[in-house]
Amino acid sequence: MVLKDVNPEIGNAVLQAALTRAKVMFGDRLVAAYALGSLAHGGFSSHVSDVDLGLVLADPLGTADAEAITSLNAGVRVTGLPLADRLSLFWGSPESLAGVTEGGRYPPVDCLDLIENGRLLAGRDIRAMVKRPTLVSMVLSAAAMSLKNMATPQVVAELREPAGLIRAGVRPLTKRVLFPVRFLYTARTGCVGTNDAAVEHFLSVEGGPAADLARQAYAWRSAPYAADDPGVARVVRAGLLPLYRLYTEDYAPRLEAAGEAAMAQAMREWHARLQ
Repeated sequence: MVLKDVNPEIGNAVLQAALTRAKVMFGDRLVAAYALGSLAHGGFSSHVSDVDLGLVLADPLGTADAEAITSLNAGVRVTGLPLADRLSLFWGSPESLAGVTEGGRYPPVDCLDLIENGRLLAGRDIRAMVKRPTLVSMVLSAAAMSLKNMATPQVVAELREPAGLIRAGVRPLTKRVLFPVRFLYTARTGCVGTNDAAVEHFLSVEGGPAADLARQAYAWRSAPYAADDPGVARVVRAGLLPLYRLYTEDYAPRLEAAGEAAMAQAMREWHARLQ
């Protein structure tokens, strides 16, 4: 279940613009640069995808590096390139990626994406030295992001009545649908939750309105819906709450088993608000 890439050249142009600036900014400290996400493993859609770039800087990392990354991101965004505002930068060093030191920004699942799918754009390939993240670390990272960004009164209201989300367009809607599908896939398989693999797996084990919504959201990535299509509203209203109930019900015991009682309780409370 793999859709063709949609206009990947637009995303690659943003990667190259960022890489050009990174080479100037970091000079010899730029050990490697990688395309990550859908520009690396496939399934890129100019309608919805982020543009993910992974940088590896020579040790040691310092506070100035974080400031430089922020400046780099801002510099690309003001170029006016299509999709420049979707640039997402991941960064670290050989030692931080090996787990020897801390610093940078490579969440566990993105670290696994680097190992398995990173497409080298510049420098030398250092993936063999990257420490493979554990399943528990990926589950905790996904749960923390979800509880921070999606277990909010605003999002719960949005899940109950998604008319505004539908009007907002295909990108926010498909992300709202496919994030929990991908998180479930990673928790159940230990693999990177690419959209194609995650949706295929979800449809093989789940049914009903949540599965119908996942199938449609995946298709909308390449063929966006019309906001006034009543069929869109029906499938979204029928599937969103069941999907998030399934996700929160699945993750709460995983968090409990990982010794994260507070996070597990927060996930259960979120689940209760979705009833």
